Amino acid sequence: MHIGNVKMLSFLWLALLPVLFYLWARYRRKRSMRLFIEADLLSRISMTINPARRIWKLLLIILSVIFIVFSLARPAWNPKPQTIERRGRDIVFILDVSKSMLAKDLAPNRLKRAKFAIQDMIKSLKGDRVALVVFAGSSVLKCPLTLDYGFFKLMLERVSVNSISRGGSMIGDAVRKALEDGFSDQEKKYKDILLITDGEDHDSFPVQAAEEAYQRGVRIIAIGLGNEDQGKRIPITDDSGRKTFLKYNDREVWSKLDAKTLRKMANATDGGKYLNVATGNIDLGEVYRKLIAGEEKRKIESKTIKLYEEKFQIFIAIALALLVFEMFVTERKRAKE
Repeated sequence: MHIGNVKMLSFLWLALLPVLFYLWARYRRKRSMRLFIEADLLSRISMTINPARRIWKLLLIILSVIFIVFSLARPAWNPKPQTIERRGRDIVFILDVSKSMLAKDLAPNRLKRAKFAIQDMIKSLKGDRVALVVFAGSSVLKCPLTLDYGFFKLMLERVSVNSISRGGSMIGDAVRKALEDGFSDQEKKYKDILLITDGEDHDSFPVQAAEEAYQRGVRIIAIGLGNEDQGKRIPITDDSGRKTFLKYNDREVWSKLDAKTLRKMANATDGGKYLNVATGNIDLGEVYRKLIAGEEKRKIESKTIKLYEEKFQIFIAIALALLVFEMFVTERKRAKE
């Protein structure tokens, strides 16, 4: 026999409650009888009650409580082996952590909005493995492919513009990093890159990197963040702690979304998509459901487990039968007795 919820057995102590109630009721009856009935009449009145039947009624209630508690513990038997397969795709998130992601054309800023969106998407995943690559002037694999979404979220929370010491924005190198270190094998299937950036690139040949991804059977879904027309200044805190804006050659830097480059990258891969979020809402959970969840998936792992037939209904039925039987057991002696 297999017990599905062993903790419920700790409630077997409830079977003591009918005993305590029986003892309390017995004490109250005797006390009341002594108050209102003369002592020489007590023996005559007690003869109309059958103590054995009263004990039987108590035992029936105790047994019914035991059977009810046991049914809540989900008893089961007849184990049958069943193989369960986990299927999914390999998804590598490439997240831009360059200083341009501090621009506030998306509140509170581009980077934080991107992180919130990734966290929301993780809630929608169904057996897919995920990895995280962050980039600015260089690229780093922060989380290898994993099914441990808790660990992935932990690494994502630690990401900031300080995660990469080298400034700049090298999208092409980030894609190559994902291809080399992010994916675990060379099979040309079941692979997606989810690139989240404002699209600014410093001569890292991102379109050529996307073509390499196509050659390896990797699809790129590019998410473009930021204002495409006017752009936005990049807030920073200087060495004295004063809030100011990033400057280059004494001129404030305005960061714009480069949608053209991202669109070319997505189009360079089979089934690739460019999503122009700009300064609107990001719903990566919806992106997953529409673009990824329905795609062909690989077998990631399989295991054989034993499934038991739950039989709690039998014990519930026995408990109810005992309670019904208890109702028909009378405490009074029959006339012949």
